[in-house]
Amino acid sequence: MRTLNVGHSPDADDLFMYYAIAFGWVSDGAIHLESCALDIETLNCKALEGALDISAISFGVYPLLAQEQCLLRTGVSFGNGYGPKLIKLKGKALKKNFKVALSGAHTTNAMLFRIAYPQARIVYKNFLEIENAVLSGEVDAGVLIHESILTFDERLEVEREIWDIWCDLNKQGLPLPLGGMCIRRSLPLSTAIVCEEMLTKAVKVALENKPLLSKMLEERNLIRVDSKKLETYLNLYANKDSITLNQTQLNAINALFKIGYDSKIYTQILNAEDCLIPLEYKDFRNT
Repeated sequence: MRTLNVGHSPDADDLFMYYAIAFGWVSDGAIHLESCALDIETLNCKALEGALDISAISFGVYPLLAQEQCLLRTGVSFGNGYGPKLIKLKGKALKKNFKVALSGAHTTNAMLFRIAYPQARIVYKNFLEIENAVLSGEVDAGVLIHESILTFDERLEVEREIWDIWCDLNKQGLPLPLGGMCIRRSLPLSTAIVCEEMLTKAVKVALENKPLLSKMLEERNLIRVDSKKLETYLNLYANKDSITLNQTQLNAINALFKIGYDSKIYTQILNAEDCLIPLEYKDFRNT
């Protein structure tokens, strides 16, 4: 049996979509997937280094690693009317060059933020440290991600939604591409296909057994929020649209890539469909 490592973040949607494999509900006789939980920016950097076989990533980083990594169709998280939030102390006026804490240089929210606020002074922090950095006055504002968007200190208020920045930039009513998964191109294609099938099945099984899996994650203290907030969060980011990319989601990813290219963040425009594992290879082998 071949062991491959899978990087995912410790936030609830990633855990939920992966843990059907960790609990042994989904398996394959030839491949063992071993998890590695790291914050999303660390995962982005490791994907750039090729340090993991499979990894959750921010869609915003993918064009920088496209030559070495394929996009997977599953385990995706999009915002649709919601997403990361730029927060500040209530009543605080932000100057053009306000100091802001972001969760990582390669995250999708950081890419969109930099386009919208080119004069802001950015510091990067672990996403769990951002709220306190704003409360302490270390920074003027911060962008909250993951479960932090559900509830935060009453002394804080939302200055702007990253969703609104996205809508201003793409003007097509598309969902906001936040997180996806990638796999090393150096793996055999047949292996990559099996891995994608396993991960896709894991998301399906998780959704089919949502109450049980959520309870098991809570009992093992793997979740940072209570059961009510967990339900809300999973409805946002781990839902039926997380199982496999649809055409609207692919259009949204392409819109993100074009925005990055137009803003000189990327040197070329990618078509997301060209970056997926070619599933026709499996049919070809079976003929």
